[in-house]
Formats: sequence, C-alpha cells, structure tokens
Amino acid sequence: MTQSVVVQVGQCGNQVGCRFWDLALREHAHVNKKGLYDEALSSFFRNVDSRKSDGGACVVGGRIQHLKARAVLVDMEEGVVNEILQGPLREVFDSTQLLTDVSGSGNNWAVGHMTYGSAYREQIVDKLRKAAEHCDCLQCFFLIHSMGGGTGSGLGTRVLSLLEEEFPEVCRIVTSIYPSAEDDVITSPYNSVLAMRELTEHADCVLPVENQSLVDIVNKIKQMSHGGKPGSVIKRDSTVISGQGGLSGAEKPFDAMNNIVANLLLNITSSARFEGSLNMDLNEVAMNLVPFPRLHYLVPSLTPLYTLADVSIPTRRLDQMFSDAFSKDHQLIRADPKHSLYLACALMVRGNVQVSDLRRNIERLKPSLPFVSWNQEGWKTGLCSVPPVGHSHSLLALANNTCVKPTFMELRERFTKLYRKKAHLHHYLHVEGMEQSFFSEAISSLSSLIEEYHQLDATKGRLMPDAPRLCIAR
Repeated sequence: MTQSVVVQVGQCGNQVGCRFWDLALREHAHVNKKGLYDEALSSFFRNVDSRKSDGGACVVGGRIQHLKARAVLVDMEEGVVNEILQGPLREVFDSTQLLTDVSGSGNNWAVGHMTYGSAYREQIVDKLRKAAEHCDCLQCFFLIHSMGGGTGSGLGTRVLSLLEEEFPEVCRIVTSIYPSAEDDVITSPYNSVLAMRELTEHADCVLPVENQSLVDIVNKIKQMSHGGKPGSVIKRDSTVISGQGGLSGAEKPFDAMNNIVANLLLNITSSARFEGSLNMDLNEVAMNLVPFPRLHYLVPSLTPLYTLADVSIPTRRLDQMFSDAFSKDHQLIRADPKHSLYLACALMVRGNVQVSDLRRNIERLKPSLPFVSWNQEGWKTGLCSVPPVGHSHSLLALANNTCVKPTFMELRERFTKLYRKKAHLHHYLHVEGMEQSFFSEAISSLSSLIEEYHQLDATKGRLMPDAPRLCIAR
C-alpha cells in the first residue's frame, strides 16, 4: 500500500488540482459503495476522525469519517485557493496544507523562484514534511504547475528542487502546462525557458501539456456535440470534458481543459489505486521510460476523450482505441510521434481488457512505430480493472519520443526574439539574487537538450546489427 502527495503551485496548478480532486472523489464514490476507507482511497486521501483530540487518522478498513486530500496548495495570490476553500471541496483541505500570499509574482520567474522561494522556503518544506509524515509508504510527489506565469514557473520549480533536497529517494512526476504562441503573458518565453532548465535538472519525469492542444481538443468535442452524426450525441456530463455532475457546481471557462489534464493524472495513478491483472508501480514509469536522465519528457495521449450518450452506438472497438492513442488528435502536445523516434512507451489500460488484447495490439502497431534500435522491446504495460466513470475502458499512452523537439525549438525561438532585444530583462535583473547568467545558462541547457534529441533522431532507420556472439574455443 503506497501513497502519493499532490503539490499544486500557482493559479493554473491549483485549478487543475481542484478538478483532479473533484474527479478522484467522484471516481472513488462510484467504486466504493460501502463507504469504507480502503487501500484505494488511502493512496490519495487520509481518513481523519475529527472527534479525536489529536485529529488522529482512522485505520484502513474502517468507516469513512472525514477525507483529507494528500496535497499541498501553494499560490502567491489568494484568488484560486480561496475559491477552492469556499467551494464544495473545502472539506478536503485544511489550513496546514495551504500557503498563499496576496501580491502574486507579476508573471516574473525570478520573483517566484528567488523572492518567494527564499521567503517561504521553511514554510514550504514544513508543509511537504507534514504531508509526507502522514504517509506509511510515500511513493511519489506529483507537481502540477504552468510554465508561462511567474508563480507556476518560478516557485513551482523552486518547490521541485526542495523536493529533491528533502526527499531524494521519492519519485518526482511533474505535469507542466506549456503556454501557446498566442499567450497573453508577454514574458512567458523567458519564464518557460528558465523553468525548463530546472525541470531538466530536478524532475524524474515531466508530462508536458500544451494549452493549444487542450483548446483544439475541447473545440473538436464541441463541434462533434453540435454537428455530430445523428444519434451520436456527446454526453453533457462526460467526465472528460464537463464539470457538470461533479462536486464543483457550475462549469467555469477552463474546466473542460483542466478536466483533460485531471484525467491524465487519474489514469496514471489508477494502477496505484485499484486492482488489476498487471499493476504498474509509479516508480516503474521513470525506471522503464527514461533511458537517459535528462530526456525524461513523456508525451501523454488519452483515449477516449468523450462519452457518447446514445447507447445503441457500439462503443469504440478496443483496437480502435489503441490506434487512437498513437494518433496526433489524442495527444496533449502538438507533435507527430510516428515521424519521430520512440525511446520507450508505456500503455496504461483501464477496464475489462485482457493481457492478450494488449499484446495483440502492441504487435499490430509495432511495425508502424519507429523505435530506437537498442530498445525495440521498450514497452511497459499496466492493466487496471476499474474503468473511469462513464466508460467501459480507457487508455493512457506515455511516449518517450523525440517528437517533443519541435515544441522545445519553438520555445527557444520565442525566447531568442525577446532576449536579442533584451526586452523586459530589467524586470528580472531588479530581483535580488537574479543574474543575467541565469538566462544564458537556461538557453544553453535547452539547446543541449534539443541537440540530444537531434542526435537520437539522426540514428532513425539505422538498425544496429547485433554484436557478434562470443564463440567458446574448443
């Protein structure tokens, strides 16, 4: 029985986190009909008896008294955290898990990383330790943050390095929301590149999610729900896109996008929470998918992305679901994995799916997926028997693929346009502890990352012959 702690930093991180807790509670309520505190719940929730003077935790197997999320919420503005505390999820958090300020980071990585990182260091460490102490067997920290703003990128990556300092043995999986090119934060290329260096140095795995991909997916779903085939109406309360039917009441503008990211987290943790014929430990994700320590950016794709209301339509055949997981339309970043090189790939399947189905589909898809020559069998699979609410089965694919390179190159280009003119630089250099060398180091770190992917790409199609076998002299 293992536990994980979710650390959500900044406005975006806390909004996505809020959707995650909402959907997680909905999923457990759907499965856990008896109201008992079981091992599945204990992976992300504590069961606290408020009648005990010390607020003691209740044992696994007992009745659910009062669920508290294993989470730390950090934001340098109060807005989003206050909203959570006034909303239906307020019971799930208490003041010891929250850290807020009033002024925000002004879209400045240096303010988040240096100013707030130093001012709140002890408090952040204290809250992380408390969360860890409540775990019997802490397996993983999930950090959720955005790359474009000041708190998410600056303080988010400062928290990441504190996690490495304080808990070097515990896996750090980061979900990073990357800004689109039309981002309204003018300094987002600076913030993103400065944050990238920290992610490359201190994370075990990064799941990059692009804002633009989420917008495209949500728009596609809306189109289908209005102009789809007769009868193929998309359910309004589809867990993947809608906030309706959950705890959070009326749907907010970004809920549909945040729900997609929340579902990514639900699926990646499903094996840790529920039974299955092939359980995948969260530590195994990093162990199997990251052959080189710096190249730990894993492209996520999810299927299905919506629920059809009309039951007479046959559910998407299993094989189609596997094909979808490898198509551009289901990826959470805009990239083409089939024209790039796979270093490794994980498939996390939920629902009533047999190991034989899994193997058959891998064999079927393998010829069309270019894998690096020394890791042709680089597949990791997990089967969890509990499907997501509203679906018969689902699939999350995590691909360590060189197709992330264009995203990083585009980011470098946007950074260079600003940096060449030294535009907005003074806002950063006024911050105590911030030096211009941070910019040059960050861009050279990103460039060497791009170069490493480039060198791997160059080996594509060159199958290395097997080393000759040793002959035993007679």
